[in-house]
Amino acid sequence: MPKIYVAGHRGMVGSAILRQLEAIGQTNIVSRTRAELDLTNQAEVNAFFAAEKPDQVYLAAAKVGGIHANNTYPAEFIYENLMIEANIIDAAFRHGVMKLLFLGSSCIYPKLAPQPIAESALLSSPLEPTNEPYAIAKIAGIKLCESYNRQYGASHGIDYRSVMPTNLYGPGDNYHPDNSHVIPALIRRFHEAKINSTSSVTIWGTGTPCREFLYVDDMAAASVHVMNLDELTYRQSFEPMSSHINVGFGTDVTIRELAEMVGSTIGYQGTINFDTSKPDGTPKKLMDSTRLNKLGWAPKVSLQQGLKIAYDDFLNNKVRA
Repeated sequence: MPKIYVAGHRGMVGSAILRQLEAIGQTNIVSRTRAELDLTNQAEVNAFFAAEKPDQVYLAAAKVGGIHANNTYPAEFIYENLMIEANIIDAAFRHGVMKLLFLGSSCIYPKLAPQPIAESALLSSPLEPTNEPYAIAKIAGIKLCESYNRQYGASHGIDYRSVMPTNLYGPGDNYHPDNSHVIPALIRRFHEAKINSTSSVTIWGTGTPCREFLYVDDMAAASVHVMNLDELTYRQSFEPMSSHINVGFGTDVTIRELAEMVGSTIGYQGTINFDTSKPDGTPKKLMDSTRLNKLGWAPKVSLQQGLKIAYDDFLNNKVRA
């Protein structure tokens, strides 16, 4: 049984990967908290790999946040994410890790990429300015994996892969009023409106933009699936300098539909209004997951099912809010 290091095991995605690995009987798993290991510190990361010598790495550690956080702390987002991925990928190579999976984000794609967004859209036109620093860091992670494979794959047998998830939600999410993503932000707002008997909830924009959402345990299952694909099958699906794989649900919903679903899940009885004087953002953002679907993976949890689980998680873990 391989020894597996899950970097970022306390985050939403990392904890889901832990659940998935444990569900399939994997017991030889190593992890470290942020207090135990500073992933932005190259010496600490190298010492960890030298001591633990894992066989596989899931690189789910990252500094993440919503539009407000990305706009407010751009230097922190690009610096910390670059350091984390560079330190881990290089240390993995230097200490004999044969297989690594890097988790990126759909924000790597251009702001106006053709829909649905195929992997080939990467670096084809400008990024969304609000999260460009984070996106640049994630693109660098993809290219680190590809570059190490190109230089050392044949000589050292390494196989470093990348997956790009769409918008994720579910257990372990961040419900902070300023730094959260759209689903946890809506869950918190509708919950507070319900308990305070607020007559209406106002949401920015027209409600017409479309977004795709994937339950985090489906993402974890996709990650383990991609990690364990045999090398021949995996390599037949991409080019050496375009090796990342999209992970999406396959369909999207409007922000209005999403708000109505969240409100219904929570049991909010008031009115939902839209402030059309506020910006909408990108009109549509849907991933093309054909490559992964052909490799044998498909999502299992519907948005309605996932929202119920996410709301239960919010109620049980308000300390993260």
